[in-house]
Amino acid sequence: MVLTLAAGASTAAAAERHFTFASDAINAPPARFRSVLSGTGAPGDWRIILDARPTLFAPVSPQAPSRPMRRVLAQLSTDPAPGRYPLLIWEEPPFKDFTLTTSFKIVSGRTEQMAGVAFRIRDENTYYYIRASALGTNLSFFKMIGGQLRDRVSARAEIPPGQWHELKIECAGNQFRAALNGRELLWITDTAGKEALTEGRIGFWTKSDAVAYFADTRLTFSAREPFAQQLVRDALRQFPRLAGLRIYAPPAEGAAPRVIASGDTNELGQAGGKAEQAALAQSTVSFGKIKGNAHVTLPLHDRNGEPIAAVRVIMDSFPGQTEQNAVVRALPIVRKMEARVLTARDLAAR
Repeated sequence: MVLTLAAGASTAAAAERHFTFASDAINAPPARFRSVLSGTGAPGDWRIILDARPTLFAPVSPQAPSRPMRRVLAQLSTDPAPGRYPLLIWEEPPFKDFTLTTSFKIVSGRTEQMAGVAFRIRDENTYYYIRASALGTNLSFFKMIGGQLRDRVSARAEIPPGQWHELKIECAGNQFRAALNGRELLWITDTAGKEALTEGRIGFWTKSDAVAYFADTRLTFSAREPFAQQLVRDALRQFPRLAGLRIYAPPAEGAAPRVIASGDTNELGQAGGKAEQAALAQSTVSFGKIKGNAHVTLPLHDRNGEPIAAVRVIMDSFPGQTEQNAVVRALPIVRKMEARVLTARDLAAR
């Protein structure tokens, strides 16, 4: 997964994600996603598998060389419960407007043959979704509010199973557009007032016993920069000779720490190591040298003195560099951050 974040003085930023699943383990769920069940029945079985490279074009001849295998996301459970909607939600803070393009392939299903994208997800019972149906030969928009389906809008479309297709969704305010294989089919305006969903998460969606694959997903969205990223940006501006700076925190209670802010936004979401875990658990300070740089990992405390994050300060090393003088250089950076943070919730505030 690749992230780019446009820099600027404003806390609002345009972010882009490309989900390739290249670093995820085969036959395991992808990192940074959470499987939930909307409706009734068995949970979804979401895994990374290998499949032929997605393409919208058939081979020119039977003798054409086979396509290379690559990682794709698959929903493999075949529970036929009719009101069953497996969801795989991207575990990032909610956002508003976006453009998403994904390749999908409907593989099988006796009861249903569907694949889609859910967006503005508030929880497993409240969200919008746009899905393609091979059996129904249509592309449709639905609104799920409190577990009840509403406001269906459909357009006829041939969606043969066993082939890769491209779905593009654009969401701006209360207006949504969807294109299938480059052909725009849906234009929706949600006029429901207070029931209109203004922001939320995004995720992959299937129904009933449908087996479907997803690949090459690109997401551009309007993100608000979390306060942790502001802390990093301000520190790098004040200490421009730093080689790097990262803040690690657990995404949920009991979870391992991950990068929530960094001078290199490609590092966002990366797992922390023993040094970060020790900083959070015991307020331990760690030192090491990696590729010619001195790395100091320190705890970041809240107003009550409790460790709520780990800060890794990366500096150019020099002859005679010791742990003591590296810590002395790094400590003021973290102290300035602590003066601006009251609680762990502040780090994620936008």
